[in-house]
Amino acid sequence: IITRGNGGKVTSAQAIKQGIAADGGLFVPETLPVFSEPELREMLGMSYSERAVHILGKFLCDYSEEELSGYCEKAYSEENFRSGGTPAPVINLNDRISVLELYHGPTSAFKDMALQLMPYLLAGALEKTGEKRDAFILTATSGDTGKAALAGFADVPGTKIIVFYPKHGVSPIQEKQMVTQRGENTYVIGIEGNFDDAQTGVKKMFSDAALAE
Repeated sequence: IITRGNGGKVTSAQAIKQGIAADGGLFVPETLPVFSEPELREMLGMSYSERAVHILGKFLCDYSEEELSGYCEKAYSEENFRSGGTPAPVINLNDRISVLELYHGPTSAFKDMALQLMPYLLAGALEKTGEKRDAFILTATSGDTGKAALAGFADVPGTKIIVFYPKHGVSPIQEKQMVTQRGENTYVIGIEGNFDDAQTGVKKMFSDAALAE
């Protein structure tokens, strides 16, 4: 459903394809799933990918378990997350403090956790909704999201992506990560201004009916 209460209901595939509602609102689940204690205990014994499939299946009801399994196995493979066994290891520092490490993805940003999976979900959404056109992704970044999005969507069939970032508002390493990204479908644009300017510009593009057409 849409946060602003307009437009009725859509499938998860439609929401993923569209990205943002026509009225500028966000898509959110109609209800939140409840996990029982036995179910949570069962998930403790699963691999990260298996657990992701189980949880995603509660939200993405129009994707099959087989589809989600294939996506998660590819997204969270050891080739993508070089942390020795799990994409998100929990490290025990002492008997009181444990740390969840989310920097083992291909760009060393925690956004890799979502953006390695998202291209597979989007490709599935395009197929499920019968979309024949390419998906053109526009995003603004303050640094880490941009590289993670570019790496996730690089050379993914049926997609193109433009990342806008503040030319003088990211670290030199973040800028080099973005502008050296390989991929025939990836584009990077540095703007004069700050991150808010970049994000506002993208939102204006999303709400521009003529541009959308």
